[in-house]
This record gives sequence, structure tokens and C-alpha cells, in this order.
Amino acid sequence: MAGSGLDHRRPVASAQAPPSRGRPHPLPRSCRGRRVARPGGNALRERTLWRLLYESAARASEVLALDVGELDLRNRRARVRRKGGAIDVIVWRTGTARLLPRLLGGRRTGPVFTTDRRARVELPPADIDARSGKARLSYRRAAELFETATGGWTLHQLRHSALTHAAEDGANTSTLLAFSGHTSVASPAHYARVSGEALARWQAGRDPAARKR
Repeated sequence: MAGSGLDHRRPVASAQAPPSRGRPHPLPRSCRGRRVARPGGNALRERTLWRLLYESAARASEVLALDVGELDLRNRRARVRRKGGAIDVIVWRTGTARLLPRLLGGRRTGPVFTTDRRARVELPPADIDARSGKARLSYRRAAELFETATGGWTLHQLRHSALTHAAEDGANTSTLLAFSGHTSVASPAHYARVSGEALARWQAGRDPAARKR
């Protein structure tokens, strides 16, 4: 994604191998300009979901639960139900704004992200697109598609990356709280551990010799 810190042309593994399981790591800044994809690209649904997750820093479960009626496409925002049940707002940028209308194809109701085929089992009406009969995309399937395309990265790393990169770019605690949907000021501190690369940029910006050039 140009300008988003994450983009979709080549596998992330070609730039840097995914870290081992355990504590989440942000996607490296070196992935900018590279697509999280296999050669040949990914489906529109996947591109839209991954970009939205990164640009909004929302949890994957929150985004997958979105219905079309909860989207405010003009203002680039949507209402989501956060962990614990609180209603909150997520926002996104131009990349997502361009993809969402294409994904929806004029739909006004039903889940935003749906399966490839009609549902084969009976599901709650809220989890079915009445026009196509397709079901809401599950977290398990979404996670599987992302890990396969990236060689092992997880959906949570999109959220972790968005918050870490925002902290590195100077977002204050209040902004990080709103961006993440956390209610405790201690939570954003988990993402505010800047990388060596970001620390070097900060130090270079403070160098008196550099400012005199």
C-alpha cells in the first residue's frame, strides 16, 4: 500500500522472514512498496480487508463483524463494537476508500466481508447477504488467507504495525487510545516501543550539524 506502511505486490517473506510465534512484532517499514501477496495478486476482498485493518488499526474481529449499513463511505468511517461491547468509530484513508465501493458493488445491506460461495448451512440472518446468499467471512478463514499469502504473518500484526508506526510517527497517548480503541493508558505503551530505525531518524532530526546543512 503506497503511503500506508503496508502494500501488496510481493510476499513479505521476500523482504524479511516472519518472526517466530509469541509476542507480536510489527511489520517492518521495509515492506513499504511491497505487496503482501503471492505473484499474481490477491482477491479484491483480501486487499480491502488487509488495507482496512492496517489503516484503521482495528481488531480483525471488529472489522469482520461490520455490516454495510454501519459504513459511512463518504466520511471514511464506520461504527464498530469494541472488546467489552462499547460502540466506537474507526476511520481509514484513501486506499481503503477506493477499494470498499468496488468490494460492495452497490450492496446496501449484509456483511461487508463475505465468503466466496453461498452458505451451505443455516446461519443467523444477520450473517448472510440476502442478495447473494453468501455468509459472513469467518476470522479463521481470514487469518488462514493472510498467513498463507504472507508466509506466516498474522492478522493481529496488521493492528500491531499500525499502532507501532503511529507511535513512531509521533502520535500522542490520546491519539493512540482513540486509534486503538483501548480504554487504559497503559495499553498503548505496548506499541510505543520504537524500532532502531525510527530511533535513528529521531536522533538525526535532532542533530545540530544536520540542521546547519
